[in-house]
Amino acid sequence: MSNSADSLALAPDLVARVLSESLPYIRQFHGRTIVIKYGGNAMTEEVLQRSFAHDVVLLKLVGMNPVVVHGGGPQIDQALNLIGKKGTFVQGMRVTDHETMEVVEWVLGGQVQQDIVMMITEAGGKAVGLTGKDGGLIRARKKLMENKDDPENPFDIGFVGDITQIDPAVVKALQKDQFIPVISPIGFGEDGLAYNINADVVAGKIAEVLGAEKLLMMTNTPGVLDKDGNLLGELSARKIDALFEDGTISGGMLPKISSALDAARNGVKSVHVVDGRVPHCLLLEVLTDRGVGTMISSH
Repeated sequence: MSNSADSLALAPDLVARVLSESLPYIRQFHGRTIVIKYGGNAMTEEVLQRSFAHDVVLLKLVGMNPVVVHGGGPQIDQALNLIGKKGTFVQGMRVTDHETMEVVEWVLGGQVQQDIVMMITEAGGKAVGLTGKDGGLIRARKKLMENKDDPENPFDIGFVGDITQIDPAVVKALQKDQFIPVISPIGFGEDGLAYNINADVVAGKIAEVLGAEKLLMMTNTPGVLDKDGNLLGELSARKIDALFEDGTISGGMLPKISSALDAARNGVKSVHVVDGRVPHCLLLEVLTDRGVGTMISSH
């Protein structure tokens, strides 16, 4: 892809639409927290990376408080391949032995996080990277996965965590000083061990604890799709339960939609699954009348 600034240029009609529609949203969301789960193609394609960084900085400059929680599945798989390991998953969660956890910490808390911080800096923002260990942000315990065939013996998938507590003090302190927090989904347990936590789950819980106005979950699809591949523009809790039941929502979408629904039920005003392959999808979702994905409501 082209490295020129032209590759990020917005079509004139898009510019006009965003500008004409943005003012009421800027007023409405001024001073409010917007939690963004950053992942998928938007993390791996250069034009989309820079589009994301520009959007986050713009939201900050117009008075909102973006908080970024990032994934890094493809980057972890790449690093595992280098040491001859292959990633395996149970119900959308990565099985994480001791060696894999070391790779996860290095990739998420190091390489990926610092790349995002640098991108935001280059776009004119001030970002600070955090893991769950910083400021006691994310406490966790070992997660055991349900075994439907043998409920008495749940699956042990290694150093994968369930969140037990989030202390948002460090995030709030950074926001107060006009920094953009960039959070890696790594928690720590009372046993002193680090735990890999699904980034969608972390984003949802962070949004709840911060009382976020919006939770935006970037994905590699137009949003939540029905069995025929059609976009579902809005989903209620009841409809989501039916989609879980009939297997329409499965694999990696399970933790994403579960977390989105939990956040909607626990005070986050609006939750959106947005198409991260659309340049400037964050601006389109936050600052225009027409979103680019699925809105999830608790009722």
